[in-house]
Amino acid sequence: MAYTAAQKIINAHKVDETPDEIGLRIDQTLTQDATGTMAYLEFEAIGIDAVRTELSVSYVDHNTLQTGFENADDHRFLKDIAAKYGIYFSRPGNGICHQVHLERFGIPGKTLLGSDSHTPTGGGIGMLAIGAGGLDVAAAMAGMPFYIPKPKILGIKLSGSLSPWVSAKDIILEVLRRLTVKGGVGRIIEYTGEGVKSLSVPERATITNMGAELGATSSIFPSDEITRAFLVAQKRGEKWMELKADDNASYDELIEIDLSNLEPMAACPHSPDRVEKISALKGKKVDQALIGSCTNSSLKDMLTVAAVLKGKTVHPDVSLGIAPGSKQVLTMLAETGALTDIIAAGTRILESACGPCIGMGQSPRTKGVSLRTFNRNFKGRSGTEDAEIYLVSPEVAAASAIAGVLTDPRDLGIYPEIKIPAVFSVDDSMIIPPPADRNIEITRGPNIKPFPKRGAMEDSVELEVLLKLEDNITTDDIMPAGSKILPLRSNIEKISKYVFSGIDSNFSERAIAAGAGCVLARNNYGQGSSREHAAIAPMYLGIKAVLAITFARIHRANLINFGILPVTIDESSYHSIRSGDKIQISGILGALDGTGRIKIDNTSSGNSIAGKLTVSEREAALLKKGGLLNYIKSVAGD
Repeated sequence: MAYTAAQKIINAHKVDETPDEIGLRIDQTLTQDATGTMAYLEFEAIGIDAVRTELSVSYVDHNTLQTGFENADDHRFLKDIAAKYGIYFSRPGNGICHQVHLERFGIPGKTLLGSDSHTPTGGGIGMLAIGAGGLDVAAAMAGMPFYIPKPKILGIKLSGSLSPWVSAKDIILEVLRRLTVKGGVGRIIEYTGEGVKSLSVPERATITNMGAELGATSSIFPSDEITRAFLVAQKRGEKWMELKADDNASYDELIEIDLSNLEPMAACPHSPDRVEKISALKGKKVDQALIGSCTNSSLKDMLTVAAVLKGKTVHPDVSLGIAPGSKQVLTMLAETGALTDIIAAGTRILESACGPCIGMGQSPRTKGVSLRTFNRNFKGRSGTEDAEIYLVSPEVAAASAIAGVLTDPRDLGIYPEIKIPAVFSVDDSMIIPPPADRNIEITRGPNIKPFPKRGAMEDSVELEVLLKLEDNITTDDIMPAGSKILPLRSNIEKISKYVFSGIDSNFSERAIAAGAGCVLARNNYGQGSSREHAAIAPMYLGIKAVLAITFARIHRANLINFGILPVTIDESSYHSIRSGDKIQISGILGALDGTGRIKIDNTSSGNSIAGKLTVSEREAALLKKGGLLNYIKSVAGD
C-alpha cells in the first residue's frame, strides 16, 4: 500500500485507534513560557518524577518584557522545573522556540507536540509537529498518547519556482487566499511536487508555520537532500533520514500551485486570509515595519533584509524593527557584517524573541499602518486597537520601510545574491541540559498560583447566555495577549478578569454574578493560538458550555480538557437564542454515554432546541470526570 509522508509518521507512531481518533506516541515536546508555567504546574499534578519522552524542551521567548517581577519569577520557576524533571531549558535570549527547535533539536520522521499553535513549523524539516494545549503537552510528557481526530491529507503540489522578490510568505498567503482560515480544519497539509526542491528548510518552515492560520492539524514537507544540507550545516547531519510520499500515494484532496505565477502579496486587516496583491495596495503610507517572529526570522530572511537596506536609510516617517529568530541568527548576522548594514540603515534591533508578534512592545501609533512579517493580524493583537496590520514578506517590509509607503519589492530591480554559509555557527551554551542530580528545590514567585479545578460533570445545568458572538472568534478575543496581560498567565484568578475584555469589558463581573454561564457563537469558534487559558479562565468564571456551529480543533480540545461542554447547534438554533437568555441543558450524561443528543430549553423564550455533543469515547470519559487532569488522577488511582 502506498502512503504519504504524514501517513508514514502516523503509522510508525500509532499506539491506539478508534473509529474517530488516532492516538500517537509523542517523541518530543516543547513549551514556551507564556503557556509553559501552567503546563508544568499540570505536569507536577500528574505526579511522576521525570518526563517520559525522548526529548522535552522548555523555551523562554514570549514573556521576556520584564516590567515587573512576574515574568522573571516564571523564568526561574521554569528553569528549576526543567532541571528537576529532565527537560532541556532554553534561556531567555536564546531565541524563539520554533526557530531554535529547527536549528538544534528537530529530527525528520519524529513527532513533536508543543504548547504553541505554531509548533507545525517543525514540518519544514519533515516532522509531524502539532500544536496543543498545555495540559495535553503535560500528558504527553508523562508518556500518554496524544489523540487527534482522524485527519484527511490535503496535498498541495508545487510546480515551477519563485520569481525574484517573491518569497515563501507569498506561497502560504496564496494558500490562505484559496482556503481561508477554516480551510485546514481536520486536515494535515502535505507539500509535494517538483517545486518543493526549490525551497530551503527556512522557506518550508515559513509555510508550515502559517498552516496554523488555516486551522490545519499540521503541515509537512518531505525530508530530502535539502533537509540533509540544513542538518549538516547545523552539525547534526547524523539526524537526517529520508522521508517522502510513495510515488503512487493518494491524497484526500489535491490542489496545485505554480510558483512561477505568484507575486508579492499581503494579508490585509484584520485576518490572515484577507489576501491582496501588493501591486494593488502599493502607495499606502506606512508608519511601522517589523521583521521577525517564528514565521520570518531565519538567517536567510535577515540576510535578504540586510541586502535590501545596505547603503540606504529607513524613511523618516517609518519605524523599522528587526528581531532575529535566535542567538545563532543574530551571531551570524554580526559575523557576516550584515548586522552593521541593518544598524546603519536606522533599524531598531529587538531581542531574539516573539516580542511584538504577541503585543509585547512595539505597538504602532493610533490608527497606524504596520507591516509585519508575522503570522497573525487579528484586531488589537498589536496592542493598538485601531491599527491596521498587514502581514507581508521580509522583502516587502524592507522595501516599504525605505520608501515610506507600501512598495512592491520588484520595483527595486535586480534581486540581491544571498549566500547562506555551508556551516552555521553552533553555540549551545544558552541551552541548559538536565543535570544528573535532580534534587532541585523549585522556586515559586508570589504570582504563581495553583490552577483551578472543576468537579465531575453534571447531568443538567442552568446557565445564562453571557455573550452572543459571530464567526471566527479567536483565542485573542477570548483571552487577550499583550504586555499587561501575559505576565498574569500563572495566576488564573487575576487573568480571568480579562476574559473577552476587548468585546465586553464587564464580562468577567457578569460571569461571576451569574454563577454559571455559557457563550454562544457561530463558526470556527476559538481559532488562533493554542493558549489553554482561553478555556481555563472561562472555566474559573463558571462557564459550563460553549454553544457554537463549529469549533477550531485546538480550542475544542482545550474546552474538553477543562470540563467545558462544546455543544454544536445549527444556524436556526443560533438565531433563536439571545444574549441574556436563561437556558437549561439536560441529558448531558446520556449524551456522553453515546446518544450525542442534548436538550436545550430556553426558559426565557419558552423554546427548546436540539444540540449535539459530538465527542469520541475518550473525550466523553474526560468530560464525565470534569476534565483531563481529573481523568488522569482517576485512572492512576484505579
